[in-house]
Amino acid sequence: MMIRANNRAADEMRTMVITPGYMKYAEGSCLIEAGDTKVICTASVDYKVPPFLKDKDEGWLTAEYSMLPRSAQNRIPRDSSKGKVNGRAQEIQRLIGRSLRSVVNFSYFPGITILIDCDVISADGGTRTASVSGAYVAAHLAFLNLIKDGKIEKMPFYDSAAAISIGIVNGEILVDLNYSEDSAAELDFNFILTGSQKIIEIQGCAERTPIEFDVLGRLYDLSKRAVAKITELQNKAISQYL
Repeated sequence: MMIRANNRAADEMRTMVITPGYMKYAEGSCLIEAGDTKVICTASVDYKVPPFLKDKDEGWLTAEYSMLPRSAQNRIPRDSSKGKVNGRAQEIQRLIGRSLRSVVNFSYFPGITILIDCDVISADGGTRTASVSGAYVAAHLAFLNLIKDGKIEKMPFYDSAAAISIGIVNGEILVDLNYSEDSAAELDFNFILTGSQKIIEIQGCAERTPIEFDVLGRLYDLSKRAVAKITELQNKAISQYL
């Protein structure tokens, strides 16, 4: 059996802490920590919608993602220095936006756009999954503030969204991979699920050896248990803010 950092069991998540209201000026925010991975998630309110929603009685939600230059072991150049968003960041911010849009009713906040920003301040694997989980909390708090201010009548979220990484390292299934585990993984998956255990998205591939379909079922079962724990932490963070 593989010995993991902090003597974690194979199916054990890293310690996760979600601190709500982390940023002073954002309508909704949190700091989400999963081991040494730390992401600041904010939700900002803009009282307009993209042109494709013109004359439609709906709102919108979108996301951006970035890593601070020294969030990783080696300095990451800022996107501004390259003149464009790198492909990985673009992929992740689209995932965050898709995940939250899948559980929201746009007709409940017409004419309003929720802008999610996920900024990684410390990266040790699982930054995209932490971003999805933290982004939901930030957006939920922003909606609560809109309700409090009388801008909308009821909560647009009809379910929650959370994500977890899972993979196979040295032949063993591991939940919530850190960077060293992810780098050595033979199989690497991300499961994005709702609080009611429905699938939003599954990302993954075999890095070295293809797997049988029944293994995917085992990964899914383990991811459901992990997401259930994250959902509890999300709800606790939201209730602390109220």
